[in-house]
Amino acid sequence: MKAKAVRMYGTRDLRLEEFELPQIKDDEILVKVMSDSICMSTYKLVEQGKKHKRAPQNIDTNPVIVGHEFAGIIVEVGDKWKDQFKPGQKFAQQPALNYKGRLDSPGYSYEFCGGATTYCIMPHEVMELGCLMPYEGDAFFEASLGEPMSCCIGGFRGNYHTNKRNHDHAIGTKEDGNIIILGGCGPMGLGAVSYGIQFENKPKRIVVTDISDDRIARAKEVITPEYAKEQGVELLYVNTASMADPVKELIDLTEGHGYDDVFVYIPNRQVAELGDKLLAFDGCLNFFAGPTDNQFSAEMNLYNCHYTSSHIMGTTGGNNDDLIEANTLAAAGKIEPAVMVTHVGGIDSIAEATLNLPKIPGGKKLTYTQFDMPLTAIEDFAKLGETDPLFKKLDEVCSANRGLWSAEAERILFEHFGVTDEI
Repeated sequence: MKAKAVRMYGTRDLRLEEFELPQIKDDEILVKVMSDSICMSTYKLVEQGKKHKRAPQNIDTNPVIVGHEFAGIIVEVGDKWKDQFKPGQKFAQQPALNYKGRLDSPGYSYEFCGGATTYCIMPHEVMELGCLMPYEGDAFFEASLGEPMSCCIGGFRGNYHTNKRNHDHAIGTKEDGNIIILGGCGPMGLGAVSYGIQFENKPKRIVVTDISDDRIARAKEVITPEYAKEQGVELLYVNTASMADPVKELIDLTEGHGYDDVFVYIPNRQVAELGDKLLAFDGCLNFFAGPTDNQFSAEMNLYNCHYTSSHIMGTTGGNNDDLIEANTLAAAGKIEPAVMVTHVGGIDSIAEATLNLPKIPGGKKLTYTQFDMPLTAIEDFAKLGETDPLFKKLDEVCSANRGLWSAEAERILFEHFGVTDEI
């Protein structure tokens, strides 16, 4: 079968090309990819090339398909899995494999498995680890965004708290506590807010910081403080760039208590150190943002670590349970992965968008791999719609949905390009 994919041959060497997929083995599954959102982790991969810990050393001759936030339809099932999977099923997948201690992962390590493609082959370890999952939702993009949402969920569930009576750890963010998400008006931060206001360990307050008034304004539109209040959570968006004394002013928002759970969502030393200074007694700082520099470090107050039981940890990725929870909550309308998305494009936009990801403003870049389409900001739909009927339709649908992408918008694109959910 012919496939068209974005493949990595080396550092910053991405190529969109057509090639032949081999016949699947008895323990493999062939899938049709429908949607693939672009992750900053893929940008880090292409910046590092062979130096990346998940990249094979022979990518110059056996390139890997990039993209790991993808969803689609099962096309052909090897004999080993025929009792579990059927052609025509929609799927979601968890790329954070840990197979026999190896770091191999779809979108990083496989010649024939990744998201930036029309078709790919799921290797046996994906199914053996339970990382290929039937998906019952209406929109493929929500399954794609299930992966980054699972990372946010993993962060909330990975935090922990202690007590002085025994050595038991309370897992998860502190119930009725104060949460702060530093650098939180980007796509992942908004995903965390969407989840945090409905997490069973519901906090009393979530404070979200940024240094851009524009990002804060969009955040307030897509997840309003009024909506959070209806869920029983006080939600505050603040610009720390306008604060004379960020530590004092942020702690004042908690009536002097400090923050029980601090999430650092950008890999910035000053932001990490600010987070450390904001911790309450027994506060947990989660360094969520993944740095590119393997020597990245920051100064932490070890006096407080000793005497006030503050603790520092990090989470990366989510597990199968986190992905199942993300997809279940999205299908039920309890979280909105669409708050992450600001741009939409086709398979022909993936390489350039990935190579320039830090320079492109906004949130998640969502791509559909079965057709070509320039990467387009949702906020530009109205202007483009003055002369293009497709964007006029898309603008009408998104404008009626607080400027958010939706299942209806996805269907409009599929109909326009003649894409079906058949195999």
